[in-house]
Amino acid sequence: MSELLPILVEKSIQIAWDFLERSGEITDPADASRFLLRSIDDMARAGEHRPLMLANNAIDAYRRYKRLLAA
Repeated sequence: MSELLPILVEKSIQIAWDFLERSGEITDPADASRFLLRSIDDMARAGEHRPLMLANNAIDAYRRYKRLLAA
């Protein structure tokens, strides 16, 4: 692994956050940050170490989560 886990997680969260913020999908920043941290941390600990893949998967998961909350 080329990056330490905390740096990898931080970088991936920032990518996901920037995208979701620009698209206007973050309605509750505290909830979004907790969700992204949990999601990305779990995937990184499971072995995924590509920041863009972590961010994209977290974005997809966040969108599914928001749809479930709205239902």
